[in-house]
Amino acid sequence: MSDDFQSRLESAISRGKQRADQKASQQREKELSEEELRRLHTSYRLALSDRIEGAVHQVADHFPGFQEESLFGEVGWGSACHRDDLRIDSGRRSNQYSRLEMVIRPFSDLRVLELKGKGTVMNRELFNRNYYLPISAVDQKEFEQLIDAWSIEYAEIYAAKSQS
Repeated sequence: MSDDFQSRLESAISRGKQRADQKASQQREKELSEEELRRLHTSYRLALSDRIEGAVHQVADHFPGFQEESLFGEVGWGSACHRDDLRIDSGRRSNQYSRLEMVIRPFSDLRVLELKGKGTVMNRELFNRNYYLPISAVDQKEFEQLIDAWSIEYAEIYAAKSQS
């Protein structure tokens, strides 16, 4: 075998090792970025779930009879308030169920921050919404404004319906 073959062989082996090192390096970077995304998601989730809890609490405080509950786990992290009213019209009984629920969904492979909100007023679904953005593009103020807007919208419609 010639020296030319030997040098080309060693060169090819060297390139292969470099590729393997690059691939391992890229995998480490990907893992770091994955870990960073998880950390960011957790940070946003903690701040926004506190905001949700405060907004839902304020709605419940304005309408006596609402019961509050904290939500956490597979559904997400957030808060809800609900009430069950008994109505008697012309001797007929009916139950009127109302609920406001907002959560930040758990971290997923989609790598998004997702706000989920549901509102039911007097047995009628008012809204069932999801809002999400890639974690790297999240503006926390935007999510806070949505939490406030959905809470205020719910309170306004509940106030209008409960008077009738």
